[in-house]
Amino acid sequence: MIRVEGLTKHYGSVRAVDDVTFTVEPGVVTGFLGPNGAGKSTTMRMIVGLDVPTSGSALIDGSPYASLDNPARRVGALLDAKSVHPNRSARASLLWQAQAMGLPASRVDDVLEMVGLSEVASKRSGGFSLGMGQRLGIASAMLGDPEYLILDEPVNGLDPAGIRWVRSLLRTLASEGRTVFVSSHLLAEMAQTADRLVVIGRGKLVADTTVHDFIKGNSTITTVARAASPEALAGLEGALTGAGMGHTRGTDADGRPTLTIDGVSSDEVGALAFSAGVQLAELTERRASLEDAYMHSTEDHTQYRATHQGVNRA
Repeated sequence: MIRVEGLTKHYGSVRAVDDVTFTVEPGVVTGFLGPNGAGKSTTMRMIVGLDVPTSGSALIDGSPYASLDNPARRVGALLDAKSVHPNRSARASLLWQAQAMGLPASRVDDVLEMVGLSEVASKRSGGFSLGMGQRLGIASAMLGDPEYLILDEPVNGLDPAGIRWVRSLLRTLASEGRTVFVSSHLLAEMAQTADRLVVIGRGKLVADTTVHDFIKGNSTITTVARAASPEALAGLEGALTGAGMGHTRGTDADGRPTLTIDGVSSDEVGALAFSAGVQLAELTERRASLEDAYMHSTEDHTQYRATHQGVNRA
């Protein structure tokens, strides 16, 4: 378990992280979200001891990172995929790390194969694409077969196949009981990967909850119903009016009449239709995406905002 308690970090007059408290549990993928400048990278750096907190604590299994026995083997971290010597080969970059951890050279070959870099293991990492650099960073994080995995934007620069591979890897590691903490700005991907979310904005905690509850708490439900006949549709409309459920008429993609009910779940509409003896042909509940919920929850916590003004052309 990773436990962050009252974590605060000042850089002069700037409060990058402001009294943040959350827990990252084993066995699930916990996503770490927030706008640019929110304090995500600073928080991750304090967890692994690269930055010293102004106050508060960040503990891994009850201890600071530096107090762990051979911490690089227990905690795999990818905070900056570019932080490798550009003139070293991929294998050489990993080999010295393995030696420092007391691992055999064969482990280097194992992780290179795991991330799909075996064929370029002898090539200089400075010539790698962004996606290849990310794979090398993930290989470095996985060297010690760690119990804890802390990754900052691991899918940045990866192609769709690579993104899908990272998603599968993270979910597999979590299913093995490991603690997985990952940040990303790709919200559609995070919706498919994470079980829980920690969201911060302007250094403050915005949310610490499940993905489902985060979306539910920051969005409204819309239910669309289509009846089996015009008479049934009229019956449903009457039942909705009688129950005080506001609704609007519309049509689906095939031009068939529908009723749209805002703020009411499909379970509630279905139960009402059943009690009114109305036969339904379709009942669909629509919720906002994680992106919609995220934008709603962080709209007052965004530090950098672009304007919508036009650009003057000479």
